[in-house]
Amino acid sequence: MTNRSAVLVLQDGTIFEGSSFGAIGKTIGEVCFNTSITGYQEVLTDPSYSKQIVAMTAPHIGNYGINSEDVESSKVQVSGFIIKEESILASSWRSQITINDYLKNEKIVGIKDIDTRSLTIHIRNNGAMNGVICSEGTDINSLKQEVNKYPSMKGMDLAKVVSTKHIYQFSKEGKNKVAVLDFGIKNNILNILKSLDCRINVFPAETKAKDILETNPDGIFLSNGPGDPTAVRYAINTIKEILGQKPIFGICLGHQLLALALGAKTFKLKFGHRGVNHPVKNLITKKIEITSQNHGFAVDSKSLRDDIEETHINLNDNTNAGIECKEKAAFSVQYHPESSPGPHDSRYLFNKFIELMNA
Repeated sequence: MTNRSAVLVLQDGTIFEGSSFGAIGKTIGEVCFNTSITGYQEVLTDPSYSKQIVAMTAPHIGNYGINSEDVESSKVQVSGFIIKEESILASSWRSQITINDYLKNEKIVGIKDIDTRSLTIHIRNNGAMNGVICSEGTDINSLKQEVNKYPSMKGMDLAKVVSTKHIYQFSKEGKNKVAVLDFGIKNNILNILKSLDCRINVFPAETKAKDILETNPDGIFLSNGPGDPTAVRYAINTIKEILGQKPIFGICLGHQLLALALGAKTFKLKFGHRGVNHPVKNLITKKIEITSQNHGFAVDSKSLRDDIEETHINLNDNTNAGIECKEKAAFSVQYHPESSPGPHDSRYLFNKFIELMNA
């Protein structure tokens, strides 16, 4: 079988030529990279990757195929997918479909057979930038013009795009009643809360504080999600109203929104943190946690008020990875303790949330 040619054109004019992967067509988004060796299915279906084209740094992708159990949402969320080499055979008894057929069915345009190591180094040196994948024959100059017109991730509110449109009950039984503000939540977060005996109501991103508090939850969870946290003003205002009334636990975008509600600032990282082996130091216990991460923005540690404690830092670049405001019974982390995929070093944080609610 002859592979159809495809091209990746970056915003700075850099061009990578390869072969078509997944659906035939054209797609635009912010190009970023993920260093995970496994977990490509969770990456594809993570709502935090909305409007992003993800390059996997692992050289072989598709080794264990795709199954219906390991998805993190109801559909593929990435705008496009970049790999070096596709594994044609899926060696797993759980596999139901190859990754190529999966992407075709989901109408996701991808590119393979390119030097992903060179692409990753380019992004590390020059920063995450917009790009376009095309496998339908459009000329390079037209692609360059198209990608240059595409808006930056900075200032983009994507939480309301990926959030649920209606309130729903994920778990009807449990000791603690948890209200989840959905900015792009992953399935495994909900599954862990359910396993810890929580009754879970999931609310759209734009839900007002009074509508959440009227349900009288024992605690409020702020989910992960895509985009620029400073653009999600409605959620910041909601969190400000909720602070101090119920225990709060935030992850990823939820962490950034909690920090903004507490008066801190955020900024866009040069190329973000995306992978499952990021070392984080717990400043309280002095222990090192190996964590799963996926974010392009971070909280500015220097902007934290005196009553907000910095609890964790990322040891790769010393950026903030966790905060706590004991006066308001609120805490959050920048990484993903639900670790899907990834190590389970940080699962204790869910128990901390349970303890706060019980107290």
